Amino acid sequence: MEAILATLKAIIDNFGSAIIVPFIIFIIALIFKVKVQKAFLSALYAGVSLMGFTLILGAFTPIITPMVKNMSQVMAGVTGVNLNTFDVGWQATSVVAFATSAGMIYLGLGILLQTILFLVKWTNIFQPSDLWNNYSYIVWGAMVIFKTHNFILGIACMILLNLYSLLISELVAKRWSKYYNYPNCTIIAMHNVEPAIFAILFDPILNKLGFNKLKLNPKSIEKKIGFLGEPMTLGFFLGMFIGILGSINKLGTIAGWGDILEAAIATSAVMAIFPKIASMFAQAFAPITEAARKFMGKAGDREWYIAVNDAVGYGEPATLTSGLLLIPIMIVVSTILPGNQVLPVVDLLAIPYMVQGLVAVYKGNMSKILVAGTIWFSLGLLMCTYTAPLFTQVAISAGFAIPAGAAMITSFNILGKPMLGFVFLAFLSGNPVFIAIAVIVYAVMFAVFKLKNKEIVAYLDRQAEKNESAEEAGV
Repeated sequence: MEAILATLKAIIDNFGSAIIVPFIIFIIALIFKVKVQKAFLSALYAGVSLMGFTLILGAFTPIITPMVKNMSQVMAGVTGVNLNTFDVGWQATSVVAFATSAGMIYLGLGILLQTILFLVKWTNIFQPSDLWNNYSYIVWGAMVIFKTHNFILGIACMILLNLYSLLISELVAKRWSKYYNYPNCTIIAMHNVEPAIFAILFDPILNKLGFNKLKLNPKSIEKKIGFLGEPMTLGFFLGMFIGILGSINKLGTIAGWGDILEAAIATSAVMAIFPKIASMFAQAFAPITEAARKFMGKAGDREWYIAVNDAVGYGEPATLTSGLLLIPIMIVVSTILPGNQVLPVVDLLAIPYMVQGLVAVYKGNMSKILVAGTIWFSLGLLMCTYTAPLFTQVAISAGFAIPAGAAMITSFNILGKPMLGFVFLAFLSGNPVFIAIAVIVYAVMFAVFKLKNKEIVAYLDRQAEKNESAEEAGV
């Protein structure tokens, strides 16, 4: 068993999404009786697209990250607030998660559980195609085990969190697939799909306040201000805005403006190139979607979705624009939020991943995304603050080196989960009553969703259409 788990870990460590997803797509295509040539091309389209996303983000990250760090330092100097918990990012957190004994166990258990749940129709989300994001459950379970010394309790926490994220993912699957234009695809990563629940619950309040009438989305902006609102142009000015804030202490130097203009061009490039790669990625699913309709029609016309890495939605105009605008907002919030001890740094560039649930539910209405994102991610900072001492201990025990000057560490993206964090706290308490409540809440949500599936999905579509501009509606 240990050898099998070690092999699975080696696969995750050495084969990224650009290899694993195409392989799974190829197998699924063959199951649906797609011809071998078409199945191979579908897999290749997916692999090439995912590698394209990775290469672009790999080049974009080192350009923007120094700007983000400098913004944090400048803001801390202005306010005089010294935050003692450093955000090390989701990458470092995944390393910590997979370095634990619980991580090794859930590699195998998670794949088995997720496959069975799909086959028995508990869920319509095929999750194993995004198996590397299982670390999002593992890190919470590892903290439970470290604190309670109860291995079974920790594994149970991971399983329940997995069930919650599957339910949320299925709830917004149609909206995500429709908005991002990826047939039969959705995101499953718990750390990025969770805000969708808040988006749904908060939407009626935002509508009452008139935010649906603001029509602040990329299409309406482009129509109002012409070429200045085109994604590529918008990306340029947005990148320059981030660059100026991130180089505020060297605006009088040529080097400073070199960095600013580089950030502007880089952001413009992401906005321009991502949609082209995204259209290629969508082609990977065309043969499978058609074959699946015929296949599923004979088996009860089941609607299903394959889990994809959320990098595929990163560069969508409303997603990237909202995500980058939230960077300076969250830096300011971190210095004035009562009780917060977290300095968000590395995961600030992950915000375009984190807002995708909000973007899909609000159909790209950036006014709603910015307000809801600010509120939810602020609550996330408080959850990070609360869990930082325990996570720091787990990280040290796993051999992770704490950055100099940081008393504690966290991940703004992974541990800043207000709703699912409470599920974790129920298990951390070890109190059977609290754990039972967490299970009952899931059971009720699951039952309601399954019984009222069509009505709920239709409601989400109606709510999303309220964010549509008059021009888009053909009025």
